[in-house]
Amino acid sequence: MQQLINPCDLDHTEDRAEDTTEAQAEGRTGGQVQDRADGPGSLAALAATYAYPAAVGHGRPWLRANMVSGLDGAARLEGLSEGLSSEADKRIFGVLRALADVVLVGAETVRAEGYRPGRARKEFAAARAAAGQAPAPVIAVVTRSLDLDLTAPLFTEPLVPTVVIAPVDAPIERLAEVRAVAEVITAGSGSVDLAVATAALAARGWTRQLTEGGPRLLAQLAAAGLLDELCLSLAPLLTGGDAPRILHGAQMPDVRRMRLVSLIEEKGFLFTRYLRYPRPDDSAPSSG
Repeated sequence: MQQLINPCDLDHTEDRAEDTTEAQAEGRTGGQVQDRADGPGSLAALAATYAYPAAVGHGRPWLRANMVSGLDGAARLEGLSEGLSSEADKRIFGVLRALADVVLVGAETVRAEGYRPGRARKEFAAARAAAGQAPAPVIAVVTRSLDLDLTAPLFTEPLVPTVVIAPVDAPIERLAEVRAVAEVITAGSGSVDLAVATAALAARGWTRQLTEGGPRLLAQLAAAGLLDELCLSLAPLLTGGDAPRILHGAQMPDVRRMRLVSLIEEKGFLFTRYLRYPRPDDSAPSSG
């Protein structure tokens, strides 16, 4: 990998990226990541590049998204994101999961991509333990209909219990079935209130939040003003067709400005990291 923009080389005095670089400089990833490789593509280097802001360790939630798209904006190839991925993209995907407390994902994506439970990675075991994190991130599924395969490994083989987030008026009998295999959080009526849902996750101590979409969920999170960060992998592919963009469905109340803080290249793939600019609570004191 070639790191074209290093977060530590940027002037972050105008936004919360200052917290992020402080986290990297002070080792706020929660401990040492064990990795034999070196260079910008090593696990340790990627963990530093993608470190959460220092304040998440003191109760402030931070929601980042990890998505992939082609050059023409397509978020899927033949119905799945897999065709747009690469070895480096999967490496970063794994690092982002290893840093997170919880992974927020839509039920449609769970069904389409065959989601499995988060797994523990020995390279990150010490870092997660030092940060007070569970061995693996929690998978939290957002669903209105509760149309989920409760016999899938996501519910029968999790290292940490899977969470299902549904409206308070979801069918009572189906809710009881889900509660038998997962922790249930209810938020909103008719549809999931994502602000309430992400606050409920933070209240459980899961402040390092990651969403992997899909496009509909990401659009809803962005429209609700909840998205702090976007990690976008750009594949050197033109796909055409009618695939959705990474945000699909919900209308944004206004154009949202993001600030580039990191750019990595490998084999024509670009791995970008953007922070929200400015963040609504930028006046809050830094805890780094």
